[in-house]
Amino acid sequence: MADCFLPWLLLDFIVLASSCCGRSSAAATDPTLGFTAIELTEDRFKLHKPYDLPPEQRYEFRDGVRRMWVFCDDKPFSPGSPTKPRSEILLNATYTAGVWQFEGYGFVPAGTSGVSVMQVFGASGRNTTLMLHVYGGQLMYYHDEARVVDGDIYDRWFRLNVVHDVDAGMLTVFIDGEERLAVAGHGGYRHYYKFGVYTQTDPSHYMESRWRDVKVYTKI
Repeated sequence: MADCFLPWLLLDFIVLASSCCGRSSAAATDPTLGFTAIELTEDRFKLHKPYDLPPEQRYEFRDGVRRMWVFCDDKPFSPGSPTKPRSEILLNATYTAGVWQFEGYGFVPAGTSGVSVMQVFGASGRNTTLMLHVYGGQLMYYHDEARVVDGDIYDRWFRLNVVHDVDAGMLTVFIDGEERLAVAGHGGYRHYYKFGVYTQTDPSHYMESRWRDVKVYTKI
């Protein structure tokens, strides 16, 4: 009886696994469909880092990967600035209307916490319309534990897409092609993207993120 049962059990398992894999693949989409990439020359990648340090002490660009790191007791990006330490890229691709999209592959080493790794700058009555923070291995909307975008972000490459419909005032966040968050924006007229590490509340002593294949898209 056992010899007959096991092959059928194995067959059922294979069919079930194939079905599950099919559903998982169907759930993932390409958020960039219908969008057109804009040209990003290297001069559009502007580094913000502690003002008293040379770039190479907080930034590295090697083999297509941009690595940024900072310590919680570093200086701000300019003398007299009340902001916290950062090593991040400002993408000089400003937009004021329409539908725009950030895409990049990110990596956050274990231990990095209390930090923003990506933001959509520009809002009404505040600086940003969206920020993605890392706390204890979770990627979340600002420091909102009720809106976790990914619960296990450490030590793996993930594909991040953020779609900003300026006219509708909406933002949609995708991780690895799956929609994880849809939120209203915070107004504002002039927007651009930033990515890297920017210290927030309760930070770890050392913070780092890595990025590759960063692109900006728009709908024509």
